Amino acid sequence: MTETKQMETAGVTDNSEMNFTVADAIVQELVKAGVTTAFGIVSIHNMPIYDAILREGSIHLVCARGESGAVNMADGYARVTGELGVVITSTGTGAGNAAGALVEAWAAGVPLLHLTGEVASPYLGTGRGYIHECKDQLSMLEGCSKQAMRLRVPHQAKAVVRQAVVTAQTAPAGPVSLEIPIDYQSAIIPDLHLQDWSVKTPEVNSNTYIPEDILSLVAKAKRPVIWAGGGVISANASQELTRLANQLGAAVITSQSGKGSIPEDHPQCIGHFAAYPDTKEMLKNADLLISVGVRFRGNETSNWKVEVPNNHIAIDADWQGINRNYPCSYGLVGDAKDILNHFVTQLQTKDVQDKPSYKAEVKQLREKLRANLRATLGPYEQIMDEMRAALPKDTVLVRDVTVQANVWGSRLFEILEPRTSIHASGGGIGQGLPTAIGAQMAAKDRKVVLMAGDGGFMVNVGEMPTAAEEALPLIVILFDDGGYGVLRNIQQNAYGRQVAVDLLSPDFVQLGESMGFDAVRIHSSDEFAVEINKAAKSVNPTIIVVDMEAVGPMAKPFEGPPGAADAFKPKKL
Repeated sequence: MTETKQMETAGVTDNSEMNFTVADAIVQELVKAGVTTAFGIVSIHNMPIYDAILREGSIHLVCARGESGAVNMADGYARVTGELGVVITSTGTGAGNAAGALVEAWAAGVPLLHLTGEVASPYLGTGRGYIHECKDQLSMLEGCSKQAMRLRVPHQAKAVVRQAVVTAQTAPAGPVSLEIPIDYQSAIIPDLHLQDWSVKTPEVNSNTYIPEDILSLVAKAKRPVIWAGGGVISANASQELTRLANQLGAAVITSQSGKGSIPEDHPQCIGHFAAYPDTKEMLKNADLLISVGVRFRGNETSNWKVEVPNNHIAIDADWQGINRNYPCSYGLVGDAKDILNHFVTQLQTKDVQDKPSYKAEVKQLREKLRANLRATLGPYEQIMDEMRAALPKDTVLVRDVTVQANVWGSRLFEILEPRTSIHASGGGIGQGLPTAIGAQMAAKDRKVVLMAGDGGFMVNVGEMPTAAEEALPLIVILFDDGGYGVLRNIQQNAYGRQVAVDLLSPDFVQLGESMGFDAVRIHSSDEFAVEINKAAKSVNPTIIVVDMEAVGPMAKPFEGPPGAADAFKPKKL
């Protein structure tokens, strides 16, 4: 039964045609933007919006247990679909709870619309103690969003919401927060018919074709490297990037966000190993780098100590992305899919030499990197292999910040399709569970798997009932080592001692069962093999708790990202 039918059955009267409100205008714009799912928590400062969604009837509301989790859910949904994520929170504390998760969406460049209430307009900025009042909510949201906006004139509701939607989706994409004072939400306004009417005149000398000097440089390169980032995924340009890699015989490095830009079983795919010594050496010897939608984040480049070739062609949808972290000799600003397609087409007229010896070298490097890392895993190598064997290739792998995700979940577990890899770009722990719930809402006919540690998992553990309530077949693989494993290892490496990293945790099996999950604790890699195959066939949410003390240690302890310990050792400035 639809929500509209439920309303009729319950005798709810729809007065929307008689009393069209700002809340109705907001919902109309969401529907126009193609929104079918929204996440959030109902409050006295957003009830008119919730009621308008109920009356309109086409948007499914997912009820989170906390505002932070709601934002993460909208984030995960947007990353899997490539569409706008929508989250609705309350004002003040509610908006504040959303802030950390908005930082993650901003760091990852996720198109997200955050609708939040505000105190009644006469009391804005007065400090009089209106319920849920925040001293300067707009500035707080500006600090953690791509942009923060406030509806200041009720009659402008449609125009302002549409502007927020467009801004969130325009490169560089990111979360846009929109405040709507509570008294405005119920304000009766005319139903404005708003139409975009922009006539674009073709630019003279537009970059319809790749310039000849760039094509010549690319065609002559003997040791080309492509560095693929999240911009490839955002532009839906994975096929074009793979074709260019094949055409050039190029090695392909991927950033964490760029995993899935090229299938990771491709013989030319180095993958997410940019900061490893052997990859650094390959880059030193390269005669051309083509970077596509790459941020060159500090933690992925040993804080920009990775050296890149002087011949560097940077492709980015964001003007400010050019030369932000690494200088380039040529910058191409625009849609990566279009630019890469032009490269592929125009290079067909050029004499691009085959590079059998270079491709063999690249393949050898990729195999060496993986073999060396595998040798550090100990019993977790089998766990990783059992996961890949049991799960379909279109499984969405979500990784919270935990040792196993850092070591092999982000490098050795092969991602074979775009939009099937999600991680915490901002590095914050505990966001994995709600992000995975949002991803599973977007991919109900596929499997979504979360890798998490016990410390981070407890941050948003209250969202487990949301997965059960929505009947999601989510699989949680919880690596339980009794604390913050990543920080424990970094502390030990930096100081030779540990503090504040050991945690008392609940019985995760009983906890999972009480929250509607099928739950099991495993004590060996062989037990894991049995349970992951069961979970892969189940339609119920499942949590598999990996008892890391029983399974045993890794062959080589994880010491943190390259250079992590050095950053914390005492030193003179």
